Amino acid sequence: MKKPTPREIDELYRVILRLDSVEECRKFFRDLLTETEISELTERWKAAKMLAQGASYASIAAQTGLSSRTIARVGRWLKTGKGGYVMMLTRSTKSHS
Repeated sequence: MKKPTPREIDELYRVILRLDSVEECRKFFRDLLTETEISELTERWKAAKMLAQGASYASIAAQTGLSSRTIARVGRWLKTGKGGYVMMLTRSTKSHS
């Protein structure tokens, strides 16, 4: 597979930003991704939420089916990534208050 250019990646991000509802996201992501890829992304997000709440790797693995290696990677990105997980965890918490 050819590596996409930064411009092509940004185009995808801009398209995603144009989605207006969960239903539109559901339709677009289901056409864009396989069911397995959607599940994997969902479980990584769940792991990030659980790590932020102090859950153990064993508990996260039991609830998500993710490997300890993937959980560690999510944990590393949560602490030293680009800040995306923290940003969205903060927004998610605010929207549920």
